[in-house]
Amino acid sequence: MRKRGGCRSVLGMGLVVLAALLSGPRATAQPQAAPIELWVDASEAPRKIFHVRMQIPVSPGPLVLVYPKWIPGEHGPTGPIANLAGLSVRAGDREISWRRDPRDMFAFHVEVPPGVSHLEVIFDYLSPTAPGGFSTNPSAKLAVIDWHLFLLYPKGSDIERTLVRPRLRLPAGWQWGGALSAQAARQTEIVFDPIPLSLLIDTPIVIGAHYRRIELAGPTDGLPPHVMDIVADSEWALDIPASRLAAYRRLVREARALFGAMHYPRYHFLVSLSDHISPFGLEHHQTSNNQVPERFFVDDEVHRRLADLLPHEFVHAWCGKTVRPQGLVTTDYQQEMLTDLLWVYEGLTQYYGLVLAVRSGLLSMEEGRHVLAAYADGLNHQTGRLWRPLQDTATAAQILYTAPAEWANWRRGVDFYPEGALLWLEADVLIRRMTEGRRSLDDFAREFFGSGIGPGGRIFVKPYTAEELYVALHKIVPYDWKGFFASRLSEKRPQAPMAGLLDGGWMLSYTEESNPFALPLSEDVLPLPSSLGLAVKEDGRILDVGYGTPAYRSGLGPGMKIVAVNGRRFSKDVFLRALAAARDGRPIQLLVENDEFFTTRELLYTEGVRFPQLVRDEKKPDVLSQILAPRAAERR
Repeated sequence: MRKRGGCRSVLGMGLVVLAALLSGPRATAQPQAAPIELWVDASEAPRKIFHVRMQIPVSPGPLVLVYPKWIPGEHGPTGPIANLAGLSVRAGDREISWRRDPRDMFAFHVEVPPGVSHLEVIFDYLSPTAPGGFSTNPSAKLAVIDWHLFLLYPKGSDIERTLVRPRLRLPAGWQWGGALSAQAARQTEIVFDPIPLSLLIDTPIVIGAHYRRIELAGPTDGLPPHVMDIVADSEWALDIPASRLAAYRRLVREARALFGAMHYPRYHFLVSLSDHISPFGLEHHQTSNNQVPERFFVDDEVHRRLADLLPHEFVHAWCGKTVRPQGLVTTDYQQEMLTDLLWVYEGLTQYYGLVLAVRSGLLSMEEGRHVLAAYADGLNHQTGRLWRPLQDTATAAQILYTAPAEWANWRRGVDFYPEGALLWLEADVLIRRMTEGRRSLDDFAREFFGSGIGPGGRIFVKPYTAEELYVALHKIVPYDWKGFFASRLSEKRPQAPMAGLLDGGWMLSYTEESNPFALPLSEDVLPLPSSLGLAVKEDGRILDVGYGTPAYRSGLGPGMKIVAVNGRRFSKDVFLRALAAARDGRPIQLLVENDEFFTTRELLYTEGVRFPQLVRDEKKPDVLSQILAPRAAERR
């Protein structure tokens, strides 16, 4: 979920300069006479309800009001329409009846009476109480204001010309942060400047009882203002170590060194620190929404596991938001999106998110290699590769993002993130080898996403097609780039794309030394080797089984529960010791509960508990370390 651009001769579709932001080309429309007035009352956010009132300019006759359905960056029809309640439409003192469209659940039909110039629309947004899905849920101490949750708009509106004047009421004692400009602020009430609908939806803000604003870079650095707005469930979570803050400041400089131009007037990293909200990241033109655990900044291990999140969302400001696949450029929020190029939009962003995390010092070189080893290991043991090519994971993204966790290994998931990263690593290494180090993928990034399409400072969208992408790469180094990607995207390959690692001077190996990036993010899931094909919680409940793996052959399946191991009650230590001892070829005896029925299973697994590592191949140049090395000059 992110951005970038290319030169005019390469991306022949031209610049789509936006008066405000998001979409693609459209017919000219007359500016509306008055803005939509939007009041969002977030004073009851801690109990998960928001009150909304709108005043919408209208003309007499039939009118269709729509709730945003296809949300940019979420790559699917994820607008949480089921959470809209208490809908009322009024013209002055008169209640106006509304009717939901029987074919489009996001559309509401009303008849505007003669002589009426404005409708008042009132509804509540019912926030989820538990983390999960795309919709942000507030905690007791903070919330993210994603404006698309809190508005309806007339169907067919020009979202770049339709102005909205948002107002926000905060809970008592809370503060706000973000890239919006405020006209006035009185205690808990904020009135923002009128803003095009497209830019409003693309500019969320954070609110919270514990807030900190940090200046990362600005005009004195020769850069646009870059700000980190942090809200947290507690004050101590805001105490960021100086060395970590310095790395985030370097991140801004490394991004500038990579892309050259910055296509925004200012940039705000929004960070929400809570264990009670959905862990999530979403990109925007001049903002990113980053939702992480409460200890993210103060706990080295927690930060390490998620250190590439902010870099990833930041890269999207170029790759995904400014320079965007043509199929993702839509004229409103009801039109479906085509996600076939997510291997660029997300895959290239995943690659450069990791590269920038290492270049800026958020991760060490060794940790960057650990991440790549984990990618390769996980993909090598992804049994769904046998039937589903990588391209289909991108095309089917809208159903894979929300697919069940059960049988995920056999189904495949949104693998265009990690596998896309390995594909672009391979392309980078190939360019460096063919040019003997004179050119790299960084040159392509600068030309296609950065200074090659303009000097920076303005928000715009530049669409591109796959063919234009291949032409741009060919200008960096002549090669059959279409064939290169077509074979890796469309063919069913049982193994992960390893050429970038191997030709980059490193080999995948397995040792008993733990790789933290190959372990489950959740602490209550056992740290098991991928080759076993089993994901199990500390209470023995099985989350997933890889098709055709040792766990599958033993008869295990999602939803079952391991009760005992070799005659002893199941526990994390008991199971891990049994795996380590099973190298002699003796099967592990499991007592398994399936619903209310018990069976015994034999698990034959002789590889022990081993984890992926990258080891140096001294016969080849260390290209990978050259890629991960910093580029930005140190500040004096």
